[in-house]
Amino acid sequence: MPYLLISTQTRMEVGPTMVGDEQSDPQLMLCLGAIKRNTLGNHFWEYYVNDPPRVVLDKLEGQGFRVVGMTGVGQTLVWCLHKE
Repeated sequence: MPYLLISTQTRMEVGPTMVGDEQSDPQLMLCLGAIKRNTLGNHFWEYYVNDPPRVVLDKLEGQGFRVVGMTGVGQTLVWCLHKE
């Protein structure tokens, strides 16, 4: 079951948007125009796009993903998506 989490900071709701981790589907990340980067102090990689979450959600809907949940965690907005 392919699930995907995307997130953004509430103060950055116009982007960038985190769209995946180092184990995400490379083809999907390429389709989103995501760039893989490592933030200083983190021991993991994340994929980011400069698009706002609304644009990312539109692109993911076109790829067959549906939002199954959304929440705010501190100052972070998180969407959980699933593709049948």
